[in-house]
Amino acid sequence: MTHIATAARATAEAGPPAAPTANAVTLHFNDNALMPQLLGAHDRHLVRLEQGFGVRLACRGNRVAISGTADAVQAAQTALTGLWKRLERGEGVTSGDVDAVIRLRAAGEDDPRLPLSDLPAIRTRRGAVGPRSPGQLAYMETLQRADMVFALGPAGTGKTYLAVAQAVAMLMAGRVERIVLCRPAVEAGERLGFLPGDLKEKIDPYLRPLYDALHDMMPGEQVLRRLGNGEIEVAPLAFMRGRTLAHAFVILDEAQNTTEAQMKMFLTRMGEGTRMVITGDLTQIDLPPGVRSGLRDAVETLEGVAGIGFARFGTRDVVRHPLVGRIVDAYDQRAAAAREARQETNE
Repeated sequence: MTHIATAARATAEAGPPAAPTANAVTLHFNDNALMPQLLGAHDRHLVRLEQGFGVRLACRGNRVAISGTADAVQAAQTALTGLWKRLERGEGVTSGDVDAVIRLRAAGEDDPRLPLSDLPAIRTRRGAVGPRSPGQLAYMETLQRADMVFALGPAGTGKTYLAVAQAVAMLMAGRVERIVLCRPAVEAGERLGFLPGDLKEKIDPYLRPLYDALHDMMPGEQVLRRLGNGEIEVAPLAFMRGRTLAHAFVILDEAQNTTEAQMKMFLTRMGEGTRMVITGDLTQIDLPPGVRSGLRDAVETLEGVAGIGFARFGTRDVVRHPLVGRIVDAYDQRAAAAREARQETNE
């Protein structure tokens, strides 16, 4: 709160941040011990903010001067203020957080919550998990209100990670009794029978991303204990047949690799008090030629059904390395060009 008042005084001296004629603001931060975290190692956070907002940032002591166009200055001021609030709450600021405020503002959405500190967050034992893109913000809101959610989009958009975070938060709060995580065991044409080891050793590579997300949300000993007592279950999709899952949070990951029959089987496992999240990327289907994706079929069949939510991600929502978004764009452009070429040939 002290920082907000201090920032308000500083901006008042330079002119209201919303005034269209303003093109320079100096922010005064009131805790020198937190400044290194705001600036980043070798001022990397400031450099990234300069690039992201198209402004000039100059730091001297506990003051940061922002100069540029009026809109850019206001956006950078809002971002720095939001990051500072995180530091005051003891949450820390990473390069991912800096990229998040840039990505959210770049979306051009007029949302009063867009300062990163004011957005909704999923609370876990390892801390708060907040949205890092406009798509993630909409996804988190959908996870809160819908009993069944389909999350569709490219790799790196946080579809599975946020679903696991929501599952862990609901388990910790006692809103569900267990978490069930599953994936179809189909990856780039490889079959389980060709892999060495017993059944657990065969399926673990397919489920590794789910284990990784769990370990990010709670201490390792808790993950192992809850896996041992059945509060958390990680299994291939085939193990779901014949079951009814009640009072559980169930996540089906990589759902684009399900068949139509498998998807219908999975969706009808839903019991009383259960939440389901189905994630997948329809551009990454590894099913044999001629086999229709169960995810595609379910989306076409269930869109508009009451109680079911849909979250769609695009390349602007990719929160991994910036190159990942550009890679996805390049493949999408090539696929679009190929489709156009086929259409011209057919005509």
